[in-house]
Amino acid sequence: MSNTHDEICSKVHRGWGLFNWRFWSSLPKSMVALLVMIPIVSLAVGLGVGLGVGLRRGGEGKGSKGPTTTTPPPTISENQTTATAVKWQPEVGTTWQIELLYPLNDTSFDVDVYDIDMFDNDASRISDLHGQGRKVICYFSAGSYENWRPDADKFKDSDLGNTLDGWPNEKWLKLNSSNVREIMLSRLDLAKGKGCDGVDPDNVDGYDNDNGLDLTEDHSVDFVNFLAEATHALNMSLGLKNSGAIIPKVIGNMQWSVNEQCVQYNECSIYAAFTDVGKPVFHIEYPKGDNTNNNKAVTTAQKNTACNNSDARNFSTVIKNMDLDSWIQAC
Repeated sequence: MSNTHDEICSKVHRGWGLFNWRFWSSLPKSMVALLVMIPIVSLAVGLGVGLGVGLRRGGEGKGSKGPTTTTPPPTISENQTTATAVKWQPEVGTTWQIELLYPLNDTSFDVDVYDIDMFDNDASRISDLHGQGRKVICYFSAGSYENWRPDADKFKDSDLGNTLDGWPNEKWLKLNSSNVREIMLSRLDLAKGKGCDGVDPDNVDGYDNDNGLDLTEDHSVDFVNFLAEATHALNMSLGLKNSGAIIPKVIGNMQWSVNEQCVQYNECSIYAAFTDVGKPVFHIEYPKGDNTNNNKAVTTAQKNTACNNSDARNFSTVIKNMDLDSWIQAC
């Protein structure tokens, strides 16, 4: 065989060429068959790889209402992770404060983490918190349009769905819109530029609301994992806001959960999936209700209900006013 191989190479080199009839007629039939099959197999493999890449990239046509992939996303078990190494993974029990109503003006509450509005706070405030030995989570709404944000004019009419119940200046966003995703990438760049350690993207649970865009759980899974990949690429961490139904399919890419009112709605056992794998649940209860925002402590009974739920025993629980001003009561 080695002689035959050398002869073939010699003839090709001398200019017989693979497409010259004299070259083919001089070869044994078995060798001809082999040479014919090689490019066919190579073409088939190439097509397979190309199609595979196309499916992995997904892609959405204009007006698409379905998920960006044609198959359901894989289920990620509680002990499995798809995330690349990230700079910061907080521990279960990490203490925190959240204030979103206005630019942070009180850092006296002694906790490990501050969750603050990304747009309302500048890099110097975040640097100050770092100087105090604290980590900073930057909040922005990833799944809703807010008409007062500085980048509001970048959204298209086709990106917008129904108005959020109780929030007249917000509309649900089309999560598989390429325009929406580009805006979210710009927001992540802004968070990175300000020095945020992680981000808290809100309203990714449009599937559980009257969104007007036919959003499904699969849309949210794909969107949240898209945010995770982009966030981790910037060496920041990411948490899942509420959205209990999709936890099994995204928890591997999350560094924590931010949950509101799981005690009130008897859902804390769902979010315990995070603490079970060593990731904190930053948990908020609003015992005062929707319309009472003051600096008064809640009753002992209200505090015990919020703080002593057996399913939330390892959560980082705080009691807040619904408007998320600076008032806080810790458990």
